[in-house]
Amino acid sequence: MIDQASTITPRRTAFNRTSGEIVLTDEVRDAIGDALQPFQNPADDIDRSLAQLHVAFARLPVGQLQQILDFGRHFDTPGVMLVRNLPTDPDLPPTPADGGPSTQKKTFVAEGVLLGLSQLLGEPVGFITEKSGRLVHDVVPVAAGATSQTNQSSRVFLNFHNDIVYDEVGRYDVSNPDFLVLNCLRQDADGDAVTYYADARDISRGLDYDTVQTLRAPLFRLNAPGSYVREVANGADVLSSPVAVISGPPDSPEIVFSANGVHGLTSEAEQTLKDLQHACQGVAHQVRLEPGTALLINNRKGLHARSEFPARHDGSDRWLQRTYLRRSLWSIRYRKVPGDRRVH
Repeated sequence: MIDQASTITPRRTAFNRTSGEIVLTDEVRDAIGDALQPFQNPADDIDRSLAQLHVAFARLPVGQLQQILDFGRHFDTPGVMLVRNLPTDPDLPPTPADGGPSTQKKTFVAEGVLLGLSQLLGEPVGFITEKSGRLVHDVVPVAAGATSQTNQSSRVFLNFHNDIVYDEVGRYDVSNPDFLVLNCLRQDADGDAVTYYADARDISRGLDYDTVQTLRAPLFRLNAPGSYVREVANGADVLSSPVAVISGPPDSPEIVFSANGVHGLTSEAEQTLKDLQHACQGVAHQVRLEPGTALLINNRKGLHARSEFPARHDGSDRWLQRTYLRRSLWSIRYRKVPGDRRVH
């Protein structure tokens, strides 16, 4: 089983326009920001909030709006897109230390930015086993999870992975998000945290033919997400049915990998897991997220990771907000939580 990434630092170039990047003009940023200043807590009425955000984000130039829409709907577009010079909250309270939402946050510009970009890609969805089903996730370092393979960590390299969802049917890669969006509210104090993305197309090109064919065979079992293992399974591994890590056409492959561990069912499969992580390190793009930047991630086209970084747990720590998105909620309606349209 592989459950810890190598200590080799990913060494690919920073994000650029070929990997997908949009920079808002100051005029567009301010127009969207003005529209979001009166925005209320979206948790109070998410569907109405999303409708309001369609109006706010109509201020994007048609060319940039199409770039985001195309990113979400075409199979041959980059797997990741960076959006810069976004509006930010005028006053930001201390970073919450417990991984939950801040009770001191009085404005909701960041939430508006996050959900405004999200609704251009799909439908925000919550999973009861991740952040208690909330649609907006606060991703912050938590002292108790500092060395875990979860979004609470800070003192370890968070493995290349995509976000999966525990499912009783035994497949954790079917009802999981199609996309996720990360919006930065506060950078870590030293600016050390780096986010990486490795595209499955680049990964496949970086591996030999036999290794790719092994990864395409159902020789692997994913461990459930760390949040599920911690909160539901009392720390015990909860493994999926055997699956392939890479699937689909060679020119548009899908890839799945659990940060919390993947078990190879043969010695050859175990070795390919190590080769895969090493390949990710060789092809990954990297970015240091800062306030006013958001990262749009296709959760099926590639794997993302995060570097180790110092955390102080004093209110000054790195603070991202995240959404999970599905192009449609119809195919996962069997998981719906009674009384809530968007929580599964």
